[in-house]
Amino acid sequence: MIGAVAVVVPAHDEEELLPTCLAALRRAAAQCGPAAGHLVVVADACGDRTVQRARQAGADVLEIGARSVGAARAAGFGEVLRRTRHLDPATVWLATTDADTVVPPDWLTRQIHHAGQGWDAVVGTVEVGDWGGYPAHAGELFTAHYDHGAGPHPHVHGANLGMTAAAYLAAGGFRALRTAEDHALVQALAATGQKILRSRDVTVLTSARRRARAPHGFSHLLTTLLR
Repeated sequence: MIGAVAVVVPAHDEEELLPTCLAALRRAAAQCGPAAGHLVVVADACGDRTVQRARQAGADVLEIGARSVGAARAAGFGEVLRRTRHLDPATVWLATTDADTVVPPDWLTRQIHHAGQGWDAVVGTVEVGDWGGYPAHAGELFTAHYDHGAGPHPHVHGANLGMTAAAYLAAGGFRALRTAEDHALVQALAATGQKILRSRDVTVLTSARRRARAPHGFSHLLTTLLR
């Protein structure tokens, strides 16, 4: 049974979008009650007001200079593991999303529900919140590429991941990669025998901005599709 819930958000110069992200996470955490006691923003090489925005929203902040989303997620998860070291790792749920993403109010409760059914990790999907600045057919192109019908989906997004601390530790944690750290972790989870649910009922709303934070990440995918 999950007794503690934590969320880690890596952020590099995210002063504009981070407040909306954190407000949504607060709403999601409220549905979990006292279990959801940890919200950590990892400010990675920020030159703007990301740190101030995060603290104003009530998040705990770690400041690093790695310029690596993998290192940022790893640092955040490491901090949560330190805080919850007195607990059984199987009862600690670690979730992560991105600073340009808005989660629904039931984002965490759905993950915890799946954990209660025996899943060690939940890999969710994304939707794009605003196609402004893109050609009119951009949404159709994305849907055609992204939609794989019913059943488990093939996608992996750092913007929508959750797992028990026990599963995370067994997989060796996030690697300090500048991109695809999420794929590497999910592969490691599978390799160590963790039960992974590729869920279609855990979805988040992410941005379609053209200025990518991670090379070959979601922004790169959208740009490639439009070519």
